[in-house]
Formats: sequence, C-alpha cells, structure tokens
Amino acid sequence: MTLRNQVITGAIWTYGQQFGTQIVQFGVSIILARLIAPSDFGLIGMITIFIGLGTALFEGGLTNSLIRSTSLNDDDYSTVFIFNVLVSCLIYVIIFITAPFIADFYDQPVLSNLIRIYSISFIINSLSAVHNTLLIKELKFKKIAMIALPSLIVYSIIAILMAFQDYGVWSLVYSFLASSLVSTVSLWFFSGWKPKLRFSREKFKLHFGYGNKLMLSSVLDIIFTNLYQIVIGKMYNATLLGYYTRANTLMMMPVTNISTTLNKVAFPTFSQMQDDDERLKSAYKRIMLSVIFLVTPVLTLMMVLAKSLIIFLLTEKWLAIVPMFQILCLAGILYPLHIYNLLILQVKGKSNLFLYLEVVKKIITVIVLIISFYFGFYGLLWGQVILSVICLFINTHYAGKFLNYNVFQQLKDIFPLFLLSFIMAILLYVADKYLFISLSNFWKLVFGTCMGGIFYISASVIFKLSSFHEIKKIVIKR
Repeated sequence: MTLRNQVITGAIWTYGQQFGTQIVQFGVSIILARLIAPSDFGLIGMITIFIGLGTALFEGGLTNSLIRSTSLNDDDYSTVFIFNVLVSCLIYVIIFITAPFIADFYDQPVLSNLIRIYSISFIINSLSAVHNTLLIKELKFKKIAMIALPSLIVYSIIAILMAFQDYGVWSLVYSFLASSLVSTVSLWFFSGWKPKLRFSREKFKLHFGYGNKLMLSSVLDIIFTNLYQIVIGKMYNATLLGYYTRANTLMMMPVTNISTTLNKVAFPTFSQMQDDDERLKSAYKRIMLSVIFLVTPVLTLMMVLAKSLIIFLLTEKWLAIVPMFQILCLAGILYPLHIYNLLILQVKGKSNLFLYLEVVKKIITVIVLIISFYFGFYGLLWGQVILSVICLFINTHYAGKFLNYNVFQQLKDIFPLFLLSFIMAILLYVADKYLFISLSNFWKLVFGTCMGGIFYISASVIFKLSSFHEIKKIVIKR
C-alpha cells in the first residue's frame, strides 16, 4: 500500500472512530446535562488540570519519540513502558497527598475524594500507553477504532445509569475509570505486544532526550490551557465554571473530531517525509486546508444558531452558555492552524524550539489574562480570542521557515474559506432573525444547516476551491 493510500485509509478509520465516538459521547453528554447540575460539571472542570498534568508527566513525551524513531526494538518499548508505569504511580501518590490542599484552594471539600479516585486513571492508562503508540506507529487505525468501541459502550452505560440514580458528579468519575480499564485491557489483547522487564538506560536517554522538551511543553500547555478554568473556579463559582466547561466542550467537539482525526494520521505520516521538505510542505498544505475547509463553516453555523442549538440539545437550563459559546467559537476557528504548525516542529525534531515557543506563548497568556481579568468574566473570554490570534502568528512564523510557507502565505490560502464562512454567517443571521422567527428550535437548526451547507458547497464549486476538490477526491476514491 502506498503512503498516500495509508494516509487516506488511516484517516477514514480514524475519522470513523472519532466521529462515532463523538456522536455517542455527544448523545450521552446531552442526557447527562439534563440529569446532572452545572455545578457538578464545574467540579470536574476544577480537577481537569491535574488529570492533564499527570498524563503529560507519566508519558514524558516518550511516546512521541517512539512514533518518530525509525529503528526500534523491544528494549525501546519496554523501557518506555516501565518509565510510564513507575512515574504514574509516583504522580498518584503525590496527588493523593495533596488532594486536601486542592480542595481547600477551591473551597470545595468534595474535591479531595473526587480527585483521589479520578486519578487512579493515571495508573490504568499508563499500562497501555505504549500499546496504543505501537498501533499508531504501524498505522493500524482500524484496530484502534475497534478497540475504542467497548470502552465507549461501558462509559455510556455506567454514566447514564448512575446519573439516573442521582449519583451526580460521581457518574462522571466512575464511568471514566471503567472506560479506561476496558480500553487498557483491549489494547493489551489486540496489540499483541507484551512488555519485558528490561530497562535500558541508553534507550531511556535517547527517548527522554527528545521527549523531555515535549513533556515540558505539554505541561506548560496544560497549565495555561486550564488557567482560565482555575481563575473562574477560584474567583467565581462551580456553577459558572460548569457553564464555561460545557460551552468549551461543545465548541471543541467539531474541532477535535476533525483536527485530531487527521492529526493522528498526520504525525506518523509526516515523520516519514521529514527529510523531504517539498513533499512535507505539499502534504501539510493539503491537510491543513482540508481541516480549515471543514471546521470553519461548522463553527460558524453553531455560532449563529447558538441559541436554538443550546435550547434544543441541553434545554433552557443551559441558556446562559450561549454568549460564552459564541465567543469561544471565534477562538476555536484558528485551532487547526495551531495544531499543524506545531506538528511540523515535532516532525523536524525541533523540540528545543517547540519548548521555547511554548514558554514565550505562556508569558503572553499570563499578560493577556491579567489585562482581560479587569474586564470581567466576558473579558476573559474575549482575551482567549485575542490570544489565539497572537499565538497563530508565532506558530506559523517558525514552522513556516522549515516549509518555506510563511504566515502570510498560509493566511492567503485560507482567506477564501474564512470569507465564504463570513458571508454564510451574515445570510444565516438574517434568515434566523426574519425568516425562521416562527419556527421551532429544531426546524431553525434544520433549515439553517441546509441553507448554510448549500451556500458553502455551491460557492466552493463555483470558485473551484482546492480544499473542496481534495476532500471530494478522497470521498470518491473510497
């Protein structure tokens, strides 16, 4: 199978898994949102940063090193496996001890036991991180898709049943643990790899030498990505944080479903082209434009039809998140560009530069956060939009140097897509305000989506957008 066919096949299976998972999780989240109070989602939002930090630390960036490296043996995989397990146990002990202090910080006593139990997932997930990496490296995305199914089913059943029994926030905790356990068992069974009790210092130095910069970058990214949740949880309350978390989660669903899907395929694929700049630039450009082509109109539709969308899906109990959701959609539109520009730095092995850029961006994040804090809660949200634009120029400037594809060239290529989405937004806003005024929320969504979709696709055909024809070729060939 050619590399192009591997990419297409991998993308289809990964997208199928991601899309199926997102659809089921979306359905489950709608049910849970109707059964569980916003403040309970806020409690989970308060501990998200600690879960993310634990995961980043126990992986240590070593799994990315395994994917990128070309000549590996059992010693490489076993060394990384042992490191992951030992570090995850150490992290769990630290979190177990510090849990009461975390609860005191937020003035939420329930967080102490909540984070102690939730953090067991570190140890469970560390047992299968290498197995998952092995499948990704070998581009076995069909297996990964099949493995995700049982864990998703278990998560959904347990979460809904416990929510109906009024377990509240614990529904989210125990369903996640059960899902992690099933996923780990499935990965062990289907990957076919068994770790050996061999730890090579030489192999560890090799992978940690590359991975430690990515680990520090991940730690910084997680801290500062969740900085807004920390501030909102501390300075406001769990309910407002619950609203913010739900708005952000809803916004990120189409973004992660499309971007992360191709990202899983792009990293191992780009790694095989790392020494051929022309091929790498061509592949990067096609994937980046395809993702922007899909993400931008979806977020635009959701932003314009936000009120009808929220009421229809989550009921009026969550109506307060509408303006939050609309602002976050603006920031989310640029997310794919951030991902793929940073991916180029990883593929090129520039982990030092990757870390340097993360430090610079985090300093800017703190400055923007401090300034926007004085403008209240919504000032914080608009600060995220401004921050997204600033970081875009930083990421594209440095990654563009390796591809001879600078920020202005990238913006020039994506401008037609943004322009079409902007025109679509105006048409939908007018239609929603004057034509759909007497329709129910459901029919507003149906007609709005159809109108926006027809306009966007028709305009893409008329103006012969390359990203549209690239996606069309993939669909027709498969």
